[in-house]
Amino acid sequence: MHERDRQRLIVSAAQDRSIVTVAELTELTGASEATIRRDINTLDEQGKLRRVRGGAEALAPRQFPSLAGRPFSMNAAYAKAEKTAIARAAAAMNEDGDPIIINGGTTTYEMVHFLAAKRLKVLTNSLPIANHLLAHSQNQLLMPGGAIYREQNIVLSSFQDDASGHFWARRMFMGCQGIAPIGIMEVDPLVIRAEEKLINRADQLIVLADSTKFEGRSSLVLCPLERIDTVITDDKIGDRNAAMIESAGVQLITVTPGEAGSSLAASS
Repeated sequence: MHERDRQRLIVSAAQDRSIVTVAELTELTGASEATIRRDINTLDEQGKLRRVRGGAEALAPRQFPSLAGRPFSMNAAYAKAEKTAIARAAAAMNEDGDPIIINGGTTTYEMVHFLAAKRLKVLTNSLPIANHLLAHSQNQLLMPGGAIYREQNIVLSSFQDDASGHFWARRMFMGCQGIAPIGIMEVDPLVIRAEEKLINRADQLIVLADSTKFEGRSSLVLCPLERIDTVITDDKIGDRNAAMIESAGVQLITVTPGEAGSSLAASS
């Protein structure tokens, strides 16, 4: 991550949480503790935040709800070709008339370009996905109720009745923070609660994750690997991680990014 982007993320995290620790920023950015401490010192000198023992404090905390994790706009720039190939393979699984769920995320967002010519019933909590499909397709769109989280561009509700309980889907397409032997990982409890509700409304769970997500970790587990039907990833996935997915009885689809499309390899 570029220094400027990393420091922008540090300021954003401090504003969201009032006080953020070096350990949290290390997990969020992937940078070393020494690098984070240097960034905090620089930002303190620039008057963008206040250095405190073990972390940083916002000068003016935001008054709007926020979530743990990188903002949507920052995540969108990572592994762009891989995300596009993964999304193309995911979109190809659907036929006109299918009811599907697409959760918020930068990989799932890439599906919109390949769904433009289809006619599906789509439930999504993602504002960018809903806006794009509304403007560029004939898909039927539904959104759950809740609060809008600006950084991630998603709608989440703390309440059980957010309208998603009245929807049934043939498939749910979901991104994630990380994939490990213990299961699918996320970084925010509210995201986990919302995704658990959506998962229960779908017959099949399809996880879209570029190969770097197999190195991602978090302290929160959304669901075990056995709950997943299919994982779609790129061809940089290591043999050990591929074996982990297949040994859980999950279908693994790998895609090779390319200018004219992507080739697929599936195993089960």
